[in-house]
Parts: sequence; C-alpha cells; structure tokens
Amino acid sequence: MKPPQLSKAIVDVVERDLGAISQWSAVSQGEESQAFGIHIGGESLILRINRVADGFRKDAFCARRFASSALPIPEVLSIGVADQRAYCVSRRASGLTLQDLSVAALPAVVAPVARLLRVMAESPLAGTQGFGCFDDRGTGKHASWRDFLAMIADRRQYDWDSVDTVIGAGWSDRYLDRLMSLVLQCPEIRGLVHGDFGSNNVLVDGAVITGVIDWSEALFGDPLFDVANIFFWRPWLACMEAQARYFEEYEPEAMGDPLVLSCYQLRIGLQQVYEAAQGGSRQELLWAMARCETLLARLPV
Repeated sequence: MKPPQLSKAIVDVVERDLGAISQWSAVSQGEESQAFGIHIGGESLILRINRVADGFRKDAFCARRFASSALPIPEVLSIGVADQRAYCVSRRASGLTLQDLSVAALPAVVAPVARLLRVMAESPLAGTQGFGCFDDRGTGKHASWRDFLAMIADRRQYDWDSVDTVIGAGWSDRYLDRLMSLVLQCPEIRGLVHGDFGSNNVLVDGAVITGVIDWSEALFGDPLFDVANIFFWRPWLACMEAQARYFEEYEPEAMGDPLVLSCYQLRIGLQQVYEAAQGGSRQELLWAMARCETLLARLPV
C-alpha cells in the first residue's frame, strides 16, 4: 500500500510511464518536498515530489552532463506534473549519507570525499556558459563569479530591510560591506560547484562514494566554494568537522587562499542568515549569525 501522503494521481502516472510499483517507503518529508523509496521491476528507485520541477530538471542535466564512475550522479528516469505537484523518479544510490554516518565511520570517507571534490572541480564545462546558479540547459545567471558573490548585497533581490527587523538594525550593513570588500579579491574561476556539498547530499557505502544528489543549488564558479561550505558548517555537523580536519592535516592546499576561503564562508553564512530570518528556525538563525561573527572576527582588519 502506498503511503497516505502520496496522491493516487502521481502513482498512476509513474506506473503508466515506468511500470507497477511493488514496494514503498518514506525517505524524507519537508515543508515543500517529499521523497519515497520505491521498487519497480525489482529495481530500487527514488520518487521525489515538490512544488516545481526546476530542481529535478537540473538534476537530470547534471546527471547527463557530468556523471561518471568517479562522480556518481543518479540517473533521472522520469519528470512530470500530476495533481498540481512536480515529481521525479531517479535511480537510488546505495548506502548512507555523510550526515548519517557514525563518528567512527567518518575517517574512512574523508580522503574519498576530497578526491570527489577534485573530480567535480575538473569536470569539463564545454557547451555551458555563464557563472553562478545555472539552469537545466547549462546557462548561468551571471556574467562573472564576482557578480554571483555580490548578488546577496543587492537589495533589489534580497529584502534585507525586512530581515533587519528580525536580526537588528545595522547588522546586515556591517557584514555585507565587509563581504563586498572581500569579493574584489576573489578570482574569476569557472568550474563545477555543487553549491550544497556534503552532509546529506553525498552517499557512501563503506569507503565508496555511491551518489552525489540534489544539484538544485549547483553553480559555475570557483570550486573552492564547496570546500568553504564544509568549513562553514564544521561546528554544526560531525561529518563537516571530520572533512575540515582532514584538509587541515593532509591536504592544506585544497583550502586555497585563506582570505578567499573566508569570503566564501561569509557569503554562505549571509545566505543562511537571510533564509533563516525569512522563515527558518530561531535556533538556526542565531547559530548562523554567531558563525558569521566568528568568521568576521578572524579576518584581518
């Protein structure tokens, strides 16, 4: 029997296109998205449901364009709309996410994750264009990487005035001004960036990486941005802390220019503050603000 929160209309169209579903299991559920493990013809698949299909189509593009044995991105089999909701069926990667691994299991995966980051950074981008967030045709929204970084300070696109009523007057001005001074020192590098790398978007089976999922935030720009994401979240998640320590101890060259790494972390932090203030939890907001404060305090005057 299908889970009660899954509509019959979606079941019908998936079975019409791919065959009878023999097993169901809920994988995750958020405010806007749901994921289910399903079996069709003996194969284990993932069925995801969201308000819109944009992220699904981007997953499909990245799987077609960048997947390899060294960068396993699950193939997307079907995308559509039913019951006013978008759905996507893709192959299911085995194993656990980095976030779900025990602390004892983390040392075995940090070197493979570092190799994976290098593979992503070296992915050929022929036939694509632009910087920043790209669409399902490989076209980025920005003319330069610095334009993407600076976008968060554009009050025509980010309503910081409303956020300031939550976080306090003047907070955003201070941090955005510092970010903009750092952006000018960032390199114009164009590589593949996952945009939300690590934690629950990388699956492993033992020490083998079996899948890199959810490419909805993927970018064209400096791959150091993905490393910065690891360092930003290191106090929050054990898997990020383990990976950051690995880089510090064994591959410090992967950390790039310290000032650029700090700039990217601050950019990530400001995005997190904005989103948490707009609708996230109070705990996440206060943590992100404190993390930005720590980052700012470590920057040279």
